[in-house]
Amino acid sequence: MSDHVEPEKGYSSDNESQQPIYERPKGLKGLYMHPVTQLVMLALVCFMCPGLFNALGGLGGGGQLDETTSDNSLTALYAAFAVCGFFAGSINNKLGARLTLLLGSFGYALYIGSYLALNIHPITAKGFVIGAGAILGVCAGLLWAAQGSLMMAYPTEGQKGRFISIFWGIFNLGAVVGSSVALGQNIHSQGNQVNNGTYIGFIVLTCTGMFIPLLMADPEKMIRTDGTKVTVPRQLSWSTEIYGLWVALRTDPMIILLFPMFLVSNWFYTWQFNDYNGAIFDIGARSLNNELYWISQIVGSAAMGFLLDAKSIRRRHRAFIGIAVLTAMIFLVHIWAYFYQKQYTRESPQLFHIQDPSYPGRIMLYIFCGLLDAMWQTATYWLMGAMSNDPAKLAYFAGFYKSLQSAGAAGVWHADAIKLPYMNIFLSTWILLVASIIFALPMVYLRVKEHTAIEDEALTRMDSHGHVA
Repeated sequence: MSDHVEPEKGYSSDNESQQPIYERPKGLKGLYMHPVTQLVMLALVCFMCPGLFNALGGLGGGGQLDETTSDNSLTALYAAFAVCGFFAGSINNKLGARLTLLLGSFGYALYIGSYLALNIHPITAKGFVIGAGAILGVCAGLLWAAQGSLMMAYPTEGQKGRFISIFWGIFNLGAVVGSSVALGQNIHSQGNQVNNGTYIGFIVLTCTGMFIPLLMADPEKMIRTDGTKVTVPRQLSWSTEIYGLWVALRTDPMIILLFPMFLVSNWFYTWQFNDYNGAIFDIGARSLNNELYWISQIVGSAAMGFLLDAKSIRRRHRAFIGIAVLTAMIFLVHIWAYFYQKQYTRESPQLFHIQDPSYPGRIMLYIFCGLLDAMWQTATYWLMGAMSNDPAKLAYFAGFYKSLQSAGAAGVWHADAIKLPYMNIFLSTWILLVASIIFALPMVYLRVKEHTAIEDEALTRMDSHGHVA
């Protein structure tokens, strides 16, 4: 260890007494090893892979005219994601974050390629799309466990909201770029579905993103801006890593109160993407809506990150203010959307184009849907980050988050595939969002503290036999 240096202003005196302070590298190496640089590289992986996946999904039905194949594929995807996601934290801790990211990014190019095959062979490629969805579910579980662990472990306690919003902004730029490609290629399309060039462009970008994890720094060598070192999960046995799931739940049971927030965090996509954007707009309007939706996500994540990191407000108070903002947004968006949803059904759809006089109000609603989504994801990650600074524990939390998120998504995409009424899916979204806020309140009250203590880091204190000191 190098000589001690003074911690940055705002560093917790309690934590200072518990953690040694290291000197950060200087010059170009210092720039490369800076937590923000590594966060940007992590975000670029997600920019290229899940960001473009989101751009495709935001078009409704994966850009296809018939949404049934896409719905079935997404059901398979999220079912596999739910199973893999639960154990993905253990896999990440065993393999390391960079290798886990590399393995996780593979499935996105395959999935987008399956839609290109569907465009070329619309009958025979349906099974390929569904199979690619299942493979992507496994890969996505790995990618997001590694991503959540690094994103929540690299910042200091006072930077977590900022880091989450930086990541979310860059990540969603992928969807913005993908939406721009789709908009440019499909704005004058008469077929109401995405053309081959769009899919090919997405595949090239996604393959590029697969190699970024090879260029990232070893998390074991990372030092935060306050001089504390990132604790890298030890290479424990597989049985001990799986046991760590139980240790994380047993030592921090309050995480269970966030499970409803996890469950609903992708639930609303089905109504937004398929039952609103995909149902009532032509392909040109869908492409423009999609682009503005992901741009609004950047704004929403930045606003929520700024609020949750406001140094002039105590951390506990920020948590409650964040919950209040989410609640207000839920009712604003869904009361507004309810009046539109009453006007159409699966049996009597509407079709709006960009020049339609009633289009501006409907696209504004979609922008607010994007704001709510980004605020929800940012706040959820921040609440998990407020519970721990231990990357091993955060990997488990991220795994729980993505597992439950995907289980909910699998259920609601299946509901859409069997043609459940739009209004039923819409109301289920609204009710679950409100219920999850109610469940989260006791956790915020009892568990969010001004600083994370060593007592909260059970996984750091677990030995190779699974015993917690």
